[in-house]
Amino acid sequence: MIEITETPKLVAIFGASGFIGRHVVRALAKRGYRIRAAVRRPDLAGHLQPLGNVGQVMPMQANLRYRWSVDRAVEGADHVINLVGILNKSGRQTFSAIHGFGARAVAEAARGAGAGLTHVSAIGASRNSPSAYARSKAEGERAVLETVRDAVVFRPSIVFGPEDHFFNRFAGMARYSPFLPLIGGGETRFEPVYVGDVAEAIARSVDGDLKGGTVYELGGPEVLTFRECMEEMLRVIERKRILLNTPWSIARMQAAVLGLLPKPLLTADQVIQLGIDNVVSEEAKKKGRTLEGIGIAGETVGTILPSYLWRYRVAGQFTRKIAA
Repeated sequence: MIEITETPKLVAIFGASGFIGRHVVRALAKRGYRIRAAVRRPDLAGHLQPLGNVGQVMPMQANLRYRWSVDRAVEGADHVINLVGILNKSGRQTFSAIHGFGARAVAEAARGAGAGLTHVSAIGASRNSPSAYARSKAEGERAVLETVRDAVVFRPSIVFGPEDHFFNRFAGMARYSPFLPLIGGGETRFEPVYVGDVAEAIARSVDGDLKGGTVYELGGPEVLTFRECMEEMLRVIERKRILLNTPWSIARMQAAVLGLLPKPLLTADQVIQLGIDNVVSEEAKKKGRTLEGIGIAGETVGTILPSYLWRYRVAGQFTRKIAA
């Protein structure tokens, strides 16, 4: 008697080669899904294939600005995940093009293919926000839920993990600079969420365990101010640095200059974002639309940071030994 096995579901992931993407690929690969990694540069996505079995992860070229490439990447998929996002605009990579037009293109392609949809936005997304980034994220959410009514939307707070652009950036600065800037005094509150926990939440949406047509806000188990984040990072890498208060007016002037760089360290819109707390809303908590609400305890910053910031500590110790 011939045993017929069911072909594993195919999941198309836009932005699979990014920070969150590689962890989502790993989480889905462990579950046995086939994965189509839709990326702008497939030649730079080779690091994804070892995350699954041979032939399980398949890179494909796609660009959200070109609808035909989006449709091609979604064809035949059972579920679609959109992780694509930018922190600052550059050339044709604008907030509206990526977060708005791109999100709608992915949603329409998913609807056309009859596939489920998971969309990753950000805490703070609001049509009335003073931040262009936050307004564009809200635009994307609206496009997604208008197009695919049972889509699952995630709004994570600041995401941390081995390849993050937050703790790694400041730990790198601490190698050479005697001080670290605290914009607005460092009082803005964050709810840092571990990338592995975000990936698990996304994987559960693909499993069908989460309610469709719902926006979930993902924050970690603790709320930390910007100052507290810097203090924890410095504790982990065993360095003492001056935390320099930077008034908002000075930060805006710095952003006006730094924002002109090809890869800006700070933009005017990011200064605006830093003036707004980035934490899970009380409404999301009451409705159980949080990490804890879906049964994920969440890792703390103090538990995870030592696992990847050690290289900044070791480098510092090695340098001091050479100097001695």
